[in-house]
Amino acid sequence: MKIYLVGGAVRDTFLKQTVVDKDYVVVGSSIEEMLAQGYQQVGKDFPVFLHPKTQQEYALARTERKTGNGYQGFSCDANKGVTLAEDLLRRDLTINAIAQDSDGNVYDPYNGIDDINAKVLRHVSDAFIEDPLRVLRVARFAARFHHLGFTIANETLQLMTKIAHSDELNHLTPERVWQECDKALASQSPQVFFDVLKQCQALAVLFPEVDALFGVPQPEKWHPEIDTGIHTLMVLEQTSLLSDNKAVRFAALVHDLGKALTPKQDWPKHYGHGQKGLSVIKKLCERIRVPNEYRDLALLVSDQHQNVHNAFELRAETIIKIFDKGDFWRKPQRLTELLLCCHGDMRGRSGSEQVHYPQAEYLQHCYQLANNVDVQSIITAGYQGSQIKNQLQLKRIETINTYKIQYLK
Repeated sequence: MKIYLVGGAVRDTFLKQTVVDKDYVVVGSSIEEMLAQGYQQVGKDFPVFLHPKTQQEYALARTERKTGNGYQGFSCDANKGVTLAEDLLRRDLTINAIAQDSDGNVYDPYNGIDDINAKVLRHVSDAFIEDPLRVLRVARFAARFHHLGFTIANETLQLMTKIAHSDELNHLTPERVWQECDKALASQSPQVFFDVLKQCQALAVLFPEVDALFGVPQPEKWHPEIDTGIHTLMVLEQTSLLSDNKAVRFAALVHDLGKALTPKQDWPKHYGHGQKGLSVIKKLCERIRVPNEYRDLALLVSDQHQNVHNAFELRAETIIKIFDKGDFWRKPQRLTELLLCCHGDMRGRSGSEQVHYPQAEYLQHCYQLANNVDVQSIITAGYQGSQIKNQLQLKRIETINTYKIQYLK
């Protein structure tokens, strides 16, 4: 029995990145022997165990054979004779197929260290094509390591495209698709995840609502990049520079989905695209099990981003309605999140990457002033029941009007 540190911990050590989780592979052992030593088995389909003290994952070395569709369509062989090289051969990328023993000796049968040095994401073997989940995983690694200069090997991208053209992606569960998407949203360059899926033609299968934006033109005056799909990825990139909040980043991704519904005869204008996109966002979120928190912010951003851009032209009554609709009185952070998305939307245009966004400061100040209106003074003045709410509304409108006049002088 021999134990090796494998996968991300070895890779990230070579990349000089922080090691978060440590996974181990056990060669020359069996389920019975692992249980006898106090390990707790947790894998139903694969022989994976938790260490009795550290609770870290230890898996028996195994080989896999494709037996069905999807990433779960495999039979596993974890007999004592499976070698370390055979176990590493079944892994997705060469940079993830490196092992290290307890003495610090490194085993790299598939030249993962060379690919780390060359900053290349490359598949280990042609068995890569058997697991559709690897399309999402490679796209996610591309997003995660983009800032380090990593790119995908052409031959690997070709295999990903081949998977996209098969029926395999349709066998991924919605939960797993979202799990990979959510991890990508947490990366330093989440726009790369969707760009890679577009390159290998998997975006149309997994996120058809986003894919539909490519090729849809916008007015060149406001969008020098013209293409709505390109704009969307630029918005995601810029918003991610402003915020690491995954819900904010998701809202930025889907804020313009309604533009794909604009009749071609109306191009390049997109009247009411924010409202048209609401039903599309709801269906997308339902299909891939997006958390309600993400969905609700995405709907708010789609519905209101045009109003926010036009903040200085809005009547005080309209601003108060937006605050009411967004429930900002109870959830002030949602106003901040909305404004971050709108700022990212404005910066996600060719040549506008550093643009200032005074609408955010203006609306934040409007909110603070309106929220500071004293309700107690209204009650003291003798108003009762619904009259209190009406008077509060009137005073808030009056306060914003006064501020607006001063601000726009």
